[in-house]
Amino acid sequence: MRDVVITGIGLVSSAGEGLEPHVAALNGQAAPHVDTERFAPYPVHPAVALDWDRQIAKKSDQRQMEAWQKLGCYAAGLALEAAGAKEDAALKNRMHLIVSAGGGERDYAVDGQILTGLRQAENPGVFLNERLMGDLRPTLFLAQLSNLLAGNISIVHGVTGASRTFMGEESSGVDAIRVARERIASGQNDIFLVGGAYNAERPDVILIYEMGGFLWKKPYLPVRERTHEGGGMILGSGACFMVLESREHAESRGAKALATVAGVTSDRGRRAPGSVGKALRAQAETLGARPHVVISGASGVKGITEDEQAALTELAPTAAIHATGDVVGHTMEAQAPIGVALAAALIAEGRAGEALVTSVGHWRGEGAVRLTKAP
Repeated sequence: MRDVVITGIGLVSSAGEGLEPHVAALNGQAAPHVDTERFAPYPVHPAVALDWDRQIAKKSDQRQMEAWQKLGCYAAGLALEAAGAKEDAALKNRMHLIVSAGGGERDYAVDGQILTGLRQAENPGVFLNERLMGDLRPTLFLAQLSNLLAGNISIVHGVTGASRTFMGEESSGVDAIRVARERIASGQNDIFLVGGAYNAERPDVILIYEMGGFLWKKPYLPVRERTHEGGGMILGSGACFMVLESREHAESRGAKALATVAGVTSDRGRRAPGSVGKALRAQAETLGARPHVVISGASGVKGITEDEQAALTELAPTAAIHATGDVVGHTMEAQAPIGVALAAALIAEGRAGEALVTSVGHWRGEGAVRLTKAP
């Protein structure tokens, strides 16, 4: 099995653009950026303003993308630049792509017009069919399709190897990294661009997670402190992409490795008191994890967050434990890639020899990633 290393990271969120502001926020050197007004009483971590032209040159491409796609395309461009692959067309032609994505963003204007018109329509069925035939996006769906992000990354950045899109909230991010890592380690492929994107600044996702009782509705508190007052998630907008490749492939093209992805595990057990802790203990044992630092993807939801923290304290009693939710909010499909990116940055800076990244879903799914120093 070959060593798998990270050679490029592209990261954008409420904390800023690139690794530097994110590591500073992780270390408590910058206060979390939280919007408490637009979706009150639900706080949200909004993405910072970006100059889209820097990574998405054509205005026509920008216009046909909703926010989650633009965030993803932008982060993918940053990752390719960091890996020294942005201008290498031959390399990108054989670079594979795996994206973790949600269900796409809805067309609120069309939704509203249809719902308003249905109230007065003499024949609601006919009216609905006529509006759907005339008002649908070119994708023949009221929401953007999940695999459009992968398609746009291929078009905008020229990454034209095989592409896959995984859905499944937090678990999709873990599995995207796991599959890329295993395919490289086994020798099936040499290099992947992998990551995810999420736009939390949408009324429909606020509604969905509030109906499940998952959202935090009070002034900002760090993830672990929320459980004392009922718990809940603060959603965050962001995207993270990474270039993963075999160590030999990276060396052959003179690319610097930031960290080694030593192993990835993913599970989806039934939730019961103590089940999350049990799953993480088993995963840490499978990975042989002895971390100096832990990057937790805890959501803040009561019960499972406390369960995770208890397990991490037991598994890594001397390790520094950080929560990505304190820095960027809960970014769903992008949560695991962001955690891995932050861990890789700490390792590259020499501040940790080994890191464990956890991704515990707000409802289902448990995953862990072990990173070590690049050889």
